[in-house]
Amino acid sequence: MLSYRVPREPSTPRIAVWRKLRSLGVAQVGEGLVALPEDARTREQLEWVAAEVDAASGSAIVWRAEMLSRRDEDQVIAQLQQARAVEYRALTAEAEDLTRAWLDTDQARASNRLRRELRRIRRRDYFPPPEQEAARRAVEALTGRSGQPAATTGGRA
Repeated sequence: MLSYRVPREPSTPRIAVWRKLRSLGVAQVGEGLVALPEDARTREQLEWVAAEVDAASGSAIVWRAEMLSRRDEDQVIAQLQQARAVEYRALTAEAEDLTRAWLDTDQARASNRLRRELRRIRRRDYFPPPEQEAARRAVEALTGRSGQPAATTGGRA
């Protein structure tokens, strides 16, 4: 967990910290209190954010926490899953839209962009929701099309 407080002014450091925490996929437990499952990577990332907060004349403490109630743990896990599920659904919809309205000139660029976005989401997906698989399949379907020549009329059926 990270407990932090960043001064309101100037707003740039506060916004930078918020964006960094969002990119990490934290669960917002309370005002100025966020949580991630503990491993070496997430601990290091929270320590980096804490250093950014300190550099912005704020205060930050990285904590190791243990949920005492299964209900509380389930709520934090559900919050993390719901946030990723929203991202996966948006990615799935975009991939499906691109698959339906396919333009050959955009295929490689769109496929690469969506694969990168899927990787970014998966990096902060600590408790994968069912939507992860649907997003993976939609991106694969789009990627599979990028390797195929455009459909033509004529030729053998």
